[in-house]
Amino acid sequence: MRSLFTFPNPVNEVSARLVAGGVVLMTVLTLALGWHWLLIPLAYGFVARVLTGPTLSPLGQLVTRGITPRLHVNKPVPGPPKRFSQGIGATLTVSAVILYFGLGETAAASGLVAMVLVAATLESVFAYCVGCKLFALLMRAGVIPETVCEECNDIWSRGAAAA
Repeated sequence: MRSLFTFPNPVNEVSARLVAGGVVLMTVLTLALGWHWLLIPLAYGFVARVLTGPTLSPLGQLVTRGITPRLHVNKPVPGPPKRFSQGIGATLTVSAVILYFGLGETAAASGLVAMVLVAATLESVFAYCVGCKLFALLMRAGVIPETVCEECNDIWSRGAAAA
């Protein structure tokens, strides 16, 4: 059971970007068509990815087992910042579920979903991970210990070694 609740390290950035693309699609449908029922699988997906990486995430499974292998591209990036990002997404989407279904607050829930949409779009289109940037800031501030992500401290030599 312990191996179920692990997060991959490193993570294939291509897979992360494709998952973000799926999140973009779901958030656009939620906001544009008012399909707020999509908040439930959206929130589940984020929570599942925080806890198990792609293992219990249907979107994660589709991407890592179906799409990414066909692309034959692997760009490894550190896992801890990506997990942190998934945690932010989980917090926002679970909050949106509570606001919408529990309190009837459509506008507030939609605001949180819009935040997820922006972050997922930046990740999927531009490979700019907002959560990863926050993770790095928290590491520099000493809030996140360096031992959490030793590789994060030396990204330049990692890139040179890969080349």
